Amino acid sequence: MKSLRLTIFLMAAAFAAVSCGAGFDSSRALVGGVKALQAATVTDAQIQAYVHQYIQALDAQSPVLPESDAYVKRLRKLTAGLTDVDGVPLNFKVYKTNDVNAFACADGSVRVYTGLMDLMDDNEVLGVIGHEIGHVALKHTKKQMKHALMTSAALDAVASTGQVAAALTDSQLGALGEAISGAQFSQKQESQADDFGYEFIKAAGKNPWAMAMAFEKLQSISGGSTAGNAASGRSSGASILSSHPSTASRIANMSKRATADGFKRPASSKK
Repeated sequence: MKSLRLTIFLMAAAFAAVSCGAGFDSSRALVGGVKALQAATVTDAQIQAYVHQYIQALDAQSPVLPESDAYVKRLRKLTAGLTDVDGVPLNFKVYKTNDVNAFACADGSVRVYTGLMDLMDDNEVLGVIGHEIGHVALKHTKKQMKHALMTSAALDAVASTGQVAAALTDSQLGALGEAISGAQFSQKQESQADDFGYEFIKAAGKNPWAMAMAFEKLQSISGGSTAGNAASGRSSGASILSSHPSTASRIANMSKRATADGFKRPASSKK
């Protein structure tokens, strides 16, 4: 409720500030303010529906591998038993591309790129998946989508009443994708997702050293750079390594936790 009051206050303040300027179109600004308020108050059900529209469009444009493919069979084996997160059903697909990436969305869609699977062994892939699912479980992706709705052309389609999300046009879906790609998770959110991924690996009976080892490999292919966004559909390995917190500190944190929990660092099956 506090965040809603703050949103309304900021929109009212902005409206008052610009209304003093010359040539101000008050009716147009009022419509924009109403749309922004609608986006700010969109429900979880609507957010999941908008995400679902977006991921369906993305799947249609991407090289999704069939169930018979070896990569998909490997992913199915890795994720066996992972049926939902926070009550949201999970669905996994593999994109055939040399890009090194993976991402998870608020509707439970998890997409893994073959470039990532080529680079990492099974536990390391699961570590990355755990981190990405962490963003879903901790509601980070829902917040990201809400922000994207408020800053893209998709704002025009936000339903004013009811619990049903409006159908987005191709151009609105494209604008929404650009807004999502430009969004970043905060330092706190990335650390929380790391911690979730670590516990996720442990709960799956795997060695959580995989988290640190996955970060090491991603850092190596990015030339030591930590620039980029958290994964939400971006293509580079660096995109999984958010610029905050630093990759080195994330590796150190995961390594320290694994050692303290009595796990030994395994030899990677992927060099």
